[in-house]
Order: sequence, then structure tokens, then C-alpha cells
Amino acid sequence: MIGTLNALVDLVERSSGEEIDVAAFARDHATTEYHLRRMFSALAQMPLSEYVRRRRMTLAGADLATGAPDLLTIAVRYGYGSVEAFGRAFRAVHGTGPAEVRRHGGPLSTQPTLRFRLSVEGSTPMDVTIATRPEFILAGHATQVPLIHEGVNPHIQEHIASIAPEEHVRLKALSDTDPAGILAVTAEIEPDAPEGSLLTYLHGVALDANTTPPADLDVISLEAGTWAVFSSSGPFPETLQRLWAATATEWFPSNPWRLRPGPSIVRYLEFTGTHATCELWLPVERG
Repeated sequence: MIGTLNALVDLVERSSGEEIDVAAFARDHATTEYHLRRMFSALAQMPLSEYVRRRRMTLAGADLATGAPDLLTIAVRYGYGSVEAFGRAFRAVHGTGPAEVRRHGGPLSTQPTLRFRLSVEGSTPMDVTIATRPEFILAGHATQVPLIHEGVNPHIQEHIASIAPEEHVRLKALSDTDPAGILAVTAEIEPDAPEGSLLTYLHGVALDANTTPPADLDVISLEAGTWAVFSSSGPFPETLQRLWAATATEWFPSNPWRLRPGPSIVRYLEFTGTHATCELWLPVERG
């Protein structure tokens, strides 16, 4: 996967103004667009689309600072159909407009070319179980929250706090299949969504596919498939977030599995508010 990601970076460099067919590239490298975008985003700490935009605006800034052709020519060179669209993208990256850079040479914000390397320094020990599950249902209380990569998500906290204590008891009693108990489910988010993007968070439980969930609960139906189950124990949420990162930097690059579309599930085995022992369930398939 590390080699594939570097080949993708090289493709970005060769395609300064052309649309990149990420799906075709993924097929040519025996993977899927979903997994490729998830791995790129996790390792680069930005979506592929954002990296492409930053690199193109970096090159465009150099063109402008060195007195290159008119703005429309530069806009077309980097894949924009109008000076206005190019100007908006340019300002979003550099914080200043193309005309100002042409006159004053800057200031410019540079996005270096990425190069991915696999490092085992400070590696995170991971206990992993591969579980094949029949179809099942996730049922609970769902809401839309913004994606936050680091620290506690206050929107999720607010949602959980709004659920009455007796409802937590009812939910736990409904659980009748693995993963057992109360679950934190993240769903309906693009594989390389930037921070702040909306996602569906469901606080609920897993039900057998033949169980009819109560009508007042939100439901996510899941097909039969394979899950990688990672165990984690330590300060919350730092340990869980480090585990998330380690799946991308260490586990997936060295194992014959890739992510498939589907929600991620956190099962809390013990939770004190500052310390958590939990399982992270990720939907996977053989690479």
C-alpha cells in the first residue's frame, strides 16, 4: 500500500490540469478507490482532493510569481474553467489573490510533494481478531455531527447526554448479537472527508437480522461480511485515536486486508470517562 500511495502522488504530479481517475488507478493497483482514499487521508492527514488542490495551487503560485502567462491560461493549465473559480481556489490555499501574487510575488503557502514511508518507530501494539459476521442490524439514536480527528467530540457528548438513563438500560437489554452491548457507530461519511464534514453518529446496539427493532429507533442494516476487531485500553480518547492511526500506518500496510464501505463501530467494555477499554470494529475484505 505504501508503494501504491507513492505511485498516486507521482500521478498527481504528472496530472497538473487533468482530472485524475482514482477508481481506475485503484483497479490497476489491485485495490479499491474506497480503501485508497481512506489510507491516503489517514496517513497524509488530509483528503486526496485537498492535496491535489494544494499541489496545483503551489505550482500555480510559482507560475504567477515568475511572471507566467495571463490568468486564464494559468487557470486552464491547472484544471479550472474560469479565472473566478481559479481565484477562489488560489485564495483558499494562499490567503491572497492571484493578482496580488503577480504584483508582489507573495506571500505563498507551499504544499511539498508527499512521500510515504513505513516506519516502525513508536509502533502501537495491536490485538486483532478477524470476525466473519452474518447480516445484522444497528439500532439506536442517531444524529448528524461534524468530524473531529483529535480530542473529545463535544457534539457526540451532547447527543449521548440527551438520552435518558432509562433509555440506555432499554438499549442494552435489546442487544442480542455481537458486537454486544452499547455501541458507538460512525457511518455515512466519505472515505476522505475533511475535518468538519458531517457524519452520522448512532448510539445503539447490534440486533440479529431477524429481530424487529422498536419503531422509535434509527436503524442501519449491514450485509454479511468480515470485520477486523482491534482491542484498545488506555486514556480516553487518545488511546482509541492512536489505534485508529496505527491501523493505517502499521496494520493495513502489512496485512492482506483492505477497508470496505461500511460504518466503524466502537464497543466499550469498560469506560470511566477518562479511561476506556474498547474494541474497534472495521469492515474489511481480502486485498
